[in-house]
Amino acid sequence: MNRGFWRERRVFVTGHTGFKGTWLTEWLTMLGAHVTGYSLPDDVRDLRLLRETMSAAQPEVVIHLAAQALVRAAYDDPITTFTTNVIGTVNVLEAIRAVPSIRAAVLITSDKCYANDGHPHPFAEDDRLGGRDPYSSSKACAELAISAYRHSFLSKSGSPRVLSVRAGNVIGGGDWSAHRLVPDLIRAFREGEPARIRYPEATRPWQFVLDALNGYLLAAECAFRGDELPDAFNFGPDARDARTVRWLADTMAARWGGEASWHDPDEAHPHEDAMLALDSARARKFLGWTPMLDAETAVAWTTDWYKSARVLTREQIERFMEILPA
Repeated sequence: MNRGFWRERRVFVTGHTGFKGTWLTEWLTMLGAHVTGYSLPDDVRDLRLLRETMSAAQPEVVIHLAAQALVRAAYDDPITTFTTNVIGTVNVLEAIRAVPSIRAAVLITSDKCYANDGHPHPFAEDDRLGGRDPYSSSKACAELAISAYRHSFLSKSGSPRVLSVRAGNVIGGGDWSAHRLVPDLIRAFREGEPARIRYPEATRPWQFVLDALNGYLLAAECAFRGDELPDAFNFGPDARDARTVRWLADTMAARWGGEASWHDPDEAHPHEDAMLALDSARARKFLGWTPMLDAETAVAWTTDWYKSARVLTREQIERFMEILPA
């Protein structure tokens, strides 16, 4: 990362009060960027307000994180999920078209945007998009919308470079969402009760939040410079480092200590893919990105954040930057 690139840079971040958005906003601020955040109640489904706010900010870089990001919530409310994740993304693209100061935009979708037939191979960026559940499908639809806008409206000379990025399962302090593994574990550990875990044998590409955000920032920087880049990037650990839900729950419980534990109530759950891994070779080749933290360290940093009586966000960002290549 060229840290000087972000100094005085005007950046527009949607979803800046969410889990990843909070970390990203803090990091950009520490790097000296001028960040304009756009989150609820300023909904990305409100095109007029979004366009007016983005135009007033005159950003040079847009990073779009705002989303309905929960698989279980998508089953409960598929309409909000599709309108937020698809129409919200279209609205962001429409706003980008209307603001000439923008040079680069990174739109975050999900590793679940791929058509997952259960094969054991890691997904690469050119694999077929799809989704059997509303959340996964909404992210695949968002990818299709990004591609359509890129080719239809944003391909001329002088247009902002628009990339889509797909991160593996991100963990870190400050995630308080319901029906998500880490927050569910932490709530149970704090209450002294066994956490209720679903699909303990499911495998996921767990990675620390700052590794994913480092990828987003590298993609934005390279797009801004005008580098020759593919249109989409995966960010995740090597497929051999994908771990099960059981492993993460066991590792967090051991790090937490005391009576921390979990169990599988063996209840019926909505469908979730059993196996998910990403091929991030493209990010390594074009962006020079590689994960800085292994899975064990990612879990340790995450658990320590929740255990600490003080917020570790800034300290962990500083520690992370110390291990980044100069």
